[in-house]
Amino acid sequence: MPKLNQPPVDAEQRRSEKPIICYSLDKLPVYDHDLYERARTSMKKCDETIVAPRDASSFNVPAGHFFRIVSTEGPQVGDLNLWNANDLSEHFFSGKTRQLHASHVSTGDRLWSNLPNLRPLATITHDTLDWYGWDEDGAGVHDVIGTRCDPYTNSMLNGVDYHHCCHSNLTRALASTENISLDEAETHIHDVLNVFMCTGFTLDTHQYFMKASPVRPGDFIEFFAEIDLVGALSTCPGGNCGSSHSDDSTACYPLLVEIYKPNESTLVDWQPPKANGYTRTHGV
Repeated sequence: MPKLNQPPVDAEQRRSEKPIICYSLDKLPVYDHDLYERARTSMKKCDETIVAPRDASSFNVPAGHFFRIVSTEGPQVGDLNLWNANDLSEHFFSGKTRQLHASHVSTGDRLWSNLPNLRPLATITHDTLDWYGWDEDGAGVHDVIGTRCDPYTNSMLNGVDYHHCCHSNLTRALASTENISLDEAETHIHDVLNVFMCTGFTLDTHQYFMKASPVRPGDFIEFFAEIDLVGALSTCPGGNCGSSHSDDSTACYPLLVEIYKPNESTLVDWQPPKANGYTRTHGV
């Protein structure tokens, strides 16, 4: 759309105001690198789940365990949902995670839960793609800015029903693992961590874009479960998201979820985070 208004005389002054970071990182709980590293060195794999292409699978991670999402056969992006295993109403809050950390997350960042609990659900403890950083297009890996491909947007834009968008995949996975209806499961599906996805905003129009993921077989991102978790991971129908999504035209590959249990002696200084301390009186 063309701009309908002329700039005011003080336009440049208004544009020149300095940016201010909204939330100071020094107010967040400190990332205890040594604690997590001690636990990592003792951990042993205790379970795994293979997520088939253009599908989703769920998995459970007890508090104090690690889980990895691993590329196995080819470059593949995954959409991750997380819930409190004892209360599905508490789930991953991508918007607040984005505000507290950045548009893309990596080692040392946490995945925060929704209000009113607002606490870390999981902490990223290793990321083999941390070398990528920011490229010349302004793109990074593992974003918390996109939502998830869904059949509703696809129907609106393309006029077709496609049932293997990540939203539908996650809905089926949660319905199966929780033994609930699709309608009920869908109410719990939320905005995702786009695992391995390479994204950004165009420099001219600031539109959300995707490009081919740099992930290769053997790469993984690893998390520490701060509370008991149920997770669901969808292998995006866009494959590496370098061309299209919400269709069957792109090569897709499975992803592997591995669960690891550390030696309990390495976690003597760790406690699960408590729910947020706000009184919830809201001024009344």
